[in-house]
Amino acid sequence: MPEGDTVYRTARLLDRALQGSLLTSTDFRVPQHATADLAGGLVIGTVSRGKHLLTRITRDDETWTLHTHLKMEGAWRVFTAGQRWKRPAHQARVVLEAGSTSAVGFSLGIVELIATADEADVVGHLGPDLLGPDWDEEEAVRRLRSDPDRPIGEALLDQTLLAGIGNMYMAELCFVSGLHPRTPVGQVTTLPRVVRRGQQMLVLNKERAQQTTTGNLREPMWVYRRDQAPCRRCRTAIRVAMVGPPGRERASYWCPSCQPVSG
Repeated sequence: MPEGDTVYRTARLLDRALQGSLLTSTDFRVPQHATADLAGGLVIGTVSRGKHLLTRITRDDETWTLHTHLKMEGAWRVFTAGQRWKRPAHQARVVLEAGSTSAVGFSLGIVELIATADEADVVGHLGPDLLGPDWDEEEAVRRLRSDPDRPIGEALLDQTLLAGIGNMYMAELCFVSGLHPRTPVGQVTTLPRVVRRGQQMLVLNKERAQQTTTGNLREPMWVYRRDQAPCRRCRTAIRVAMVGPPGRERASYWCPSCQPVSG
């Protein structure tokens, strides 16, 4: 699932392509909105909220929000008139056209049209957004500490505690903090620093397509997807295991030497 910085860049892409434009046609290829038509609507803009995208459109004195989520395979792409789509047409879930510009949402996990006034119904449950204007480090730390027995790796992935960290940043953040992903939150004495580092990671990567946590684009990751490869610090083989509650497990990567199991 894309990380918060990837969703942030997607919002920027849509905003640059459509903000201030009048929609000449719309095509919602999902059953619940198949008959919806926002042609003639003015695109106010697109913002990200954690891993959610909110595209606001005003039409006939009403303001609507197109709420989309990329989930595992989704993507938004922008094309010019006559340009061939780079993904199969059957994967398209939303097509927004404004003159010679087409924004196409492929394989989107969520597609909802709601009144903008009701946005809290779909994103109000989220914790502070690491890349949003609502970012609040103290509140994120408070929420994480609310369940001291919960493994830190699992807690960092909980979007209701803080919004934007995915599997990759969780693994990398645990490594640079010297924490095994299964360490209980209550045993993390440097939690404010962990949260601050997580926000810094996303901020540093939000403007570039190739993410890195090492500062070296040739060797961009410390542990993520490097199972059995030598640790860049101590040369111990990186390990991987599934963590999280049943049905929501995620692959977790760590160095057993740099991130020993606590207790």
